[in-house]
Amino acid sequence: MNNFLTQKLVPVILKIINLRGVQAIKNGMFYIMPLTIIGSIFLLLTNFPWEPVVRIVRALGLDAPFNQITGATFGIIALVAVVAIAFEYCKSENVAGGLHAGVIGLGAFLIIQDTFVITDAGLQVSNVIDKGWLGGKGIIAALLLGLLAGKIFTFCLKRNIRIKLPDSVPEGIANSFNGLIPALIMYVITGAIYMIFKVWDMTAIEAIYKIIQLPLQNMTDSFGGAVIMAVTVPFLWFFGVHGSSIISSIMQPILQANMLENQAILDSGLPLTLANGGHIVTQQFMDQFQTVTGSGMTIGVVLYMLFFAKARKNKEIGKLSLVPGLFNINEPILFGTPIVLNPFMAVPFIMMPLISSIILYLAQWLGLVPLFSAIMVPWTTPPIISGFIIGGWKVALLHVIVLSLSFFVYLPFIRSVDKQDYESEKSGG
Repeated sequence: MNNFLTQKLVPVILKIINLRGVQAIKNGMFYIMPLTIIGSIFLLLTNFPWEPVVRIVRALGLDAPFNQITGATFGIIALVAVVAIAFEYCKSENVAGGLHAGVIGLGAFLIIQDTFVITDAGLQVSNVIDKGWLGGKGIIAALLLGLLAGKIFTFCLKRNIRIKLPDSVPEGIANSFNGLIPALIMYVITGAIYMIFKVWDMTAIEAIYKIIQLPLQNMTDSFGGAVIMAVTVPFLWFFGVHGSSIISSIMQPILQANMLENQAILDSGLPLTLANGGHIVTQQFMDQFQTVTGSGMTIGVVLYMLFFAKARKNKEIGKLSLVPGLFNINEPILFGTPIVLNPFMAVPFIMMPLISSIILYLAQWLGLVPLFSAIMVPWTTPPIISGFIIGGWKVALLHVIVLSLSFFVYLPFIRSVDKQDYESEKSGG
């Protein structure tokens, strides 16, 4: 089994992960991080878990500008993503002028949606862009168009399909003409797509949302989706592959779309419940209950080593790992214990995120803790504090429960490892 995993399965996974398109999506999504973090700060200030803070913000008249900032950050992540992904794709192909490809992708993203909206009274207002498609609802369309724009741009430039100007023309102007033919190709394609879907009285971006994005969101939001995510991250880490980075980069667009739809429910004035279309599995689900204190939720190992270990090696590892672990960094534990390539420690390493995911999923499904809005925290925010910020005292308490459980899940395994290390040290091994 070990040979099958290391020689057959993992190489296939790595091959998929290292595809230029996947890497472009992964790197491109990093560009929206400042938007989501800053948006979360102002969203938190207007919806703080402690009511006196909310009253102060409202009394000072700051709720309106804070909401404006939140809407202007969360509301344009698809717009930024399409530019960033096209740019990163060109970068991966070592083609200069990636920003031109990003601008081309941006234009295509606007082409596939209407330039008018219908008001509640049935009136058509022209020359406007529906902001609803610029955020989470448009994220899959942004990924597809960003990749397509990058691909067409690199295809044309690598084959020298461009408008050639005399050498006397300044380089900046000449480079700007490199994007004309790729833009023409891209806009003819997306314009045709727009016309085709208008036959069915819908836009292409609506079709992508309904046919691709919604099924993906529903699949990831299921109990099975949560289980697969929980198991896959530590499974990859067992082989020394950075599982959290890989899975997060793939799942982030869908998880954030789930999160933003939850926020849209709150913004509409409805309570955030499953009955109103709320999602359980969001970005916070993964960050705060699957990889908190590091992949595998290894804080239990750290606490055992720090307070109960007999082997000198493990005591030192515990001391070195405590502070990083509190900030969700656990490489010292993964490679120092070791857990990587250690079948014995792989059992609790995979079990703990799975147990935590099941507990959170059931707690939110039963209404014991709230569903998550769009409030996010930087991934280095210490646990319990992060739980309180994203969901109030109930989520913070659940953090305490699952992190305490981590100690007992790892206990029989790390105790056995420590005993062997201690005997080895005594014998001078």
